[in-house]
Amino acid sequence: MINRRAFVKTGLAAGGLALGAGSGALAARGDNPLDALIPDYNLPEEQLPRIVRLRPGFKPFEVHVDPDFFYLYWTLPNNTALRYTVGVGMGSLYHPGEYYVGMKREWPTWVPTPGMLERQPEIYKPVVQGLPGGIDNPLGARALYLFTKENGDSYLRIHGTNDPATIGGAVSNGCARLVNDQVIDIYDRVPIGTRVKLNARSEGGPAHV
Repeated sequence: MINRRAFVKTGLAAGGLALGAGSGALAARGDNPLDALIPDYNLPEEQLPRIVRLRPGFKPFEVHVDPDFFYLYWTLPNNTALRYTVGVGMGSLYHPGEYYVGMKREWPTWVPTPGMLERQPEIYKPVVQGLPGGIDNPLGARALYLFTKENGDSYLRIHGTNDPATIGGAVSNGCARLVNDQVIDIYDRVPIGTRVKLNARSEGGPAHV
């Protein structure tokens, strides 16, 4: 097993090659005391982060989400990317478009959005004041808040989850989710201001080759 700090150091040096089995555990976690609560999720090998080669046309240091194959790419120089497996929004709750990371939070407080309250008041009204950060918080260990230039906060997030069964499917109210140890890894890589592209469904196959 490779720990998270070693993964950060060696993962980018893989030069377009798949990372070794076990590298998705990212066991070192971050520096927040709550990070010690994160279990090892033991995801199948195909859902571990991998360095992949991209089709031409991607700029480095952007985030791209592919909802058909449930991949999130952190693009890198030399036409490569670090690919994660994610859960995405259900049906019409997935909102393709261009965003940017407007804010980042560790173990964020979660508050149901107006849309969630409208769709399922019986579920969300009891928690309308929100929930503090913690291992079972719906936003998990980290959250990247997606903004648009026109409207500011979109209420969409790239965030963590403590439920690995929701990875690799259309499961959420619109956000992209990774297991908590992997969201810490991408949180540490992606700065505020980064361009995020939520690609439309059926855009012609995965970004990698």
